[in-house]
This record gives sequence, C-alpha cells and structure tokens, in this order.
Amino acid sequence: MAENQGPMDGVTAHLTIREGKGSEAVEFYKKAFGAEEQLRHLADDGKRIMHSHLKINGGSVMLNDDFPEYTGGISVPAGVTLHLQTDDADKWWERAVAAGATVRMPLDNQFWGDRYGQVVDPFGHHWSIGGPVKE
Repeated sequence: MAENQGPMDGVTAHLTIREGKGSEAVEFYKKAFGAEEQLRHLADDGKRIMHSHLKINGGSVMLNDDFPEYTGGISVPAGVTLHLQTDDADKWWERAVAAGATVRMPLDNQFWGDRYGQVVDPFGHHWSIGGPVKE
C-alpha cells in the first residue's frame, strides 16, 4: 500500500460495508474500478477494517466494516449513487460488470451528451459510470 497521501479537499465518500466484508469490498473495488488502497487500519480483532483509504479514478473513497456492536447493524445502502466520470465509459463498465457488478441502468448514449449507466456493487452501493458519447 502507498503511504497516506495527506489531507483531501472537497467531499469524500465514506462507505460502510455490512457483514464483515470490508476486505472483500476493497478487492472488488480494485478489480472493478482500478482502486488503489492507500492505507488500512484493522480493528482489534485483526479482521474487520476500521478505516481504508482508496483512490479510484483520481478521487478518494473511505471504507470501513460495520460494527453492529456499536451501530446496531446498518441496513442495505439506498439513496446514494457514486459517480465515476471516465475517459472511456465502455471500458470502465465492462470491467465493473466482469468483476461482479449488477446492471441497474444499461450503459447508453444519453440526451445530455454523456455515455452513462448505473451498476450496483455486491455490497449494495450504487455507482454511475459516465464518459464521452460513442458514435
């Protein structure tokens, strides 16, 4: 893992992963979105992730496992979509689907001038992928 890259500006997504699958999520994001893990801190149990910092497409995403002993257990994620604006939406799309993402909205040329679609990762988080229109 690379060293911590220092402070971040703007808004950073912070995902909580249910059922102790934080490490699986990190591996999925590496495969699906080319994530690079910058930093990881484990809980005292040596298994669950207290904090992971990922870089995806130039931006940061934070991640941790749920700790139901403190939170009471979280529900399935809903109401938030993480967007990836890319140089080639088809390439990013194909990689995400091959890694196990489920299609929510098929990738297609959209009226607003992007090639755009949405997937759901195996942990319930929604992702949109956009890029230049393909002729």
